[in-house]
Amino acid sequence: MSGHGHGCDGDHDHDETPEMGLQYSLYSKIDIDNLQCLNEAVEDSGKAIFKPWEERLNFEKFVESDADEELLINIPFTGNIKLKGIIVIGGEDQSHPSKMKLYKNRPRMTFDDTGLIPDQEFDLHPDTTGTLEYSTMVVKFSSVHHLTIYFSQNFGAENTKLYYIGLRGEFTPAHRHGVTICTYEAKPNVADHKTEVFNPVSHHVQ
Repeated sequence: MSGHGHGCDGDHDHDETPEMGLQYSLYSKIDIDNLQCLNEAVEDSGKAIFKPWEERLNFEKFVESDADEELLINIPFTGNIKLKGIIVIGGEDQSHPSKMKLYKNRPRMTFDDTGLIPDQEFDLHPDTTGTLEYSTMVVKFSSVHHLTIYFSQNFGAENTKLYYIGLRGEFTPAHRHGVTICTYEAKPNVADHKTEVFNPVSHHVQ
């Protein structure tokens, strides 16, 4: 079942304090070279909206949708995150997105995949200053290595515009190499003691 959020949390502490910069520092944990933004009018412009909290009001960098109002952003991380909140600064007038759907750990989604039930979805409110935070269900987003954000519609404009997406949460570095080595070293030991189990399986596969 997906969670549906109708509102958001107004946090009056959303200011220029160093604490806010630290809380919204997950942008630095994104594998930015492999981030994908589908239906962006200018190539790679979607990467520019993931920036430091202090630069959230820099409106020189933005992404705008191309063919219609939809935007789909695939965000890989360099480790695992626990996602707690999202801030979305959208365009002026009616170009601000009105719907947001989140999908966890589904790399390289396309628009054809957006019929899948999201892990959480939100009705958005116009926000041009970054004062509204949308709280995620932390239990669902406690171990995320890839996040897809789908903006399906806006408030009536032909195209959707985004200036900033802020991600708040915790980060755990990946230790994939260590796990791989341990698993590799463990296999010969298991096979030595259970050859009668492993051999029939391998013959059956061949």
